[in-house]
Amino acid sequence: MVSLPEFRLDTGARLIPVEAVVAALRQHGMGAWAERVPAQFDTALGERVHGNLGDWLAAVTSLPVLGDGEALLDIPAVTARFARVDNDTREGVAATLQRLHPWRKGPYELAGVAIDTEWRSDWKWARIAPHLAPLVGRRVLDVGCGNGYHLWRLAGAGAALAVGIDPTQLFLAQFLAVRHFVGETPPVHLLPIGIEDLPPGLGAFDTVLSMGVLYHRRSPIDHLLDLRGALRAGGELVLETLVIEGGEGRVLVPQGRYAKMRNVWFIPSTAELERWLRRAGFRHVRTVDVTATTTDEQRATAWMRFESLANFLDPADPTRTVEGHPAPRRAVLLAEAP
Repeated sequence: MVSLPEFRLDTGARLIPVEAVVAALRQHGMGAWAERVPAQFDTALGERVHGNLGDWLAAVTSLPVLGDGEALLDIPAVTARFARVDNDTREGVAATLQRLHPWRKGPYELAGVAIDTEWRSDWKWARIAPHLAPLVGRRVLDVGCGNGYHLWRLAGAGAALAVGIDPTQLFLAQFLAVRHFVGETPPVHLLPIGIEDLPPGLGAFDTVLSMGVLYHRRSPIDHLLDLRGALRAGGELVLETLVIEGGEGRVLVPQGRYAKMRNVWFIPSTAELERWLRRAGFRHVRTVDVTATTTDEQRATAWMRFESLANFLDPADPTRTVEGHPAPRRAVLLAEAP
């Protein structure tokens, strides 16, 4: 079991800011959830602890304190700049951040270290951002947020609170590494929990994002209902997921793997997905973007050295996966909670 108080930054602040999460949720009218947060952290980082978590958190605590810097959250690479970072320090930071490999979502530039992540998540942001309701002052939840790249972009766009949930503990460590350099002022928090751990019928967020999650859910309608439950009346859902071509009634149910992923259950057409959203009670449902995923957007890099999209496609026909399914296409849909 990981003892949370053992992990502290050199500044004396707790590495895992449980109290800050609790205070932020209370401030934004989510007191009932706030009361559960310490126990949720204890469960996630105790009973469900990953064997490497101690090493990952130790890497974060070894990052140098560089003094006051400048955080840039409204540009493609989430950036933390400092006036004086010598080559030895920069190389040390890079080596430490590499201990948190693989880096999936980004890009980042931290203390002069450019982290070229597997996904160009800034491209996804560029497709989504023009369609969002103005984010200034909004409370936003990102379900399955990964290491939190889009949380920082949401804060950079003016969100009053950006909360991410993702049970993958490596992503929590990466988020804490970014936070070490960006600082504690942006209203950004990540909890290592899943959507099933949210209080049912929370009804508190102005905007909820679910990106790259729906096709991993055995019951997609239940996932949509959970997302609706987290939104206030009139709140906006941003849903991004894999889709196939076709009209209503078209759904791919892969037998075995899809693009080498084991846990892909349902990939609908956009028309069918719109119907699912309406069935789940959402209003004003519309598809705002459909884009084929390319090997420029998802690829292996020095910061993600495992297989990536190029390895998941049929080398003789890149319009198909290695299993013979249609190659990945992703749609963004917006909808309003009743």
